[in-house]
Amino acid sequence: MDKKVKNIFKLLGGILAVIALGVIILVVVLTITEFKPDDVEKISVVAAGSEIQDVDMDDADTLENGGRLNVKELSDGDSVRVMTWNTGYAALGENADFFMDGGKSVSSSDKETVQENLEAISEQIEESDPDIVFMQEVDVDSKRSHYINELDAITGNLTGYSSSFAENYKTLYVPYPLPTIGKVDCGLATLSKYEVSDCKRISLPCPFGYPMRLCNLKRCLMVSRVPIEGSDKELVLVNLHLEAYDDGDGKAAQTQQLKKLLEEETEKGNYVIAGGDFNQEFSNYDNSAYPIINDDVWTPGKIDTDEFSDSLSFVTDNSTPSCRSLDRPLKGNDASPDKFQYYMIDGFIVSDNLSVESVETLDLDFKNSDHNPIVIEMKLN
Repeated sequence: MDKKVKNIFKLLGGILAVIALGVIILVVVLTITEFKPDDVEKISVVAAGSEIQDVDMDDADTLENGGRLNVKELSDGDSVRVMTWNTGYAALGENADFFMDGGKSVSSSDKETVQENLEAISEQIEESDPDIVFMQEVDVDSKRSHYINELDAITGNLTGYSSSFAENYKTLYVPYPLPTIGKVDCGLATLSKYEVSDCKRISLPCPFGYPMRLCNLKRCLMVSRVPIEGSDKELVLVNLHLEAYDDGDGKAAQTQQLKKLLEEETEKGNYVIAGGDFNQEFSNYDNSAYPIINDDVWTPGKIDTDEFSDSLSFVTDNSTPSCRSLDRPLKGNDASPDKFQYYMIDGFIVSDNLSVESVETLDLDFKNSDHNPIVIEMKLN
């Protein structure tokens, strides 16, 4: 072997060594900085129109402008209007596709588009006027949404809502694909016009092992409690976003933990509303209108609703799909509507001491998110 060939091999060896060292350093850094939430963590509540954190409700009358954070009182017999919406970190609108769903893009929205989507999301919430809002995939400091604090952007356009935020995806750097996803800081957000006396983040099982879990979601339930005037019962609000890209075991384990929590709360006589993106269909609904059109698209799981207590009901409106596939953009797509993949994976679980008065999936044509919001109105019996 001549000297020139040896030098080439040495160069290649040096390049591989540098790459290997870089990978090792990255894994070490991600391991040191790994997001490791406790099983149960207290969550701050930000008062309506305030920057106050960790609000002590017993001292709320001392807040500026007096009153109790401008909140509504909730009593037996009242109606409650709740919206759930996976906002797709305001970057998965009609123009977007996503590599995990079979698309090509990592980030398909520029900063201006994200800002436009956030404004439209705020306007829709204001128009629908829910008392409670469950939001999923809300970025607060992520490369994919141009480091915009989306919770501040949305709440800054609304009045009368307290807010709370629970991280479920936090990592310094996601090193795949190319270009890389980069930094992610994302989570669940619950807005409320009612007084929230307590809010907690409850960790769900993570189906990914080391080192894959370093760059994956650490999913959770965000449980907020609203006192009922003249009663020792509470309205228990559960915001959720269950596993998506697993083999099914993760969804099943997380669903079982959700089931346990909801049944414990109903046994106490509390009013319970759980809502969000289940990434699963409800077995008590016929979703044959949204068949899986080919093997290349993402396929949701299914929750067997019969496995849950009779004191809990699964409720949604499947007359309009709640989610679309991101294997291709919706805008500018020449495929006919029946050739595009839609899903029904968002909805609510409610306790039997709540009477459902209406439920509607708002048909927004997936313009500003890959999910449509669902609004439910219930009466406390």
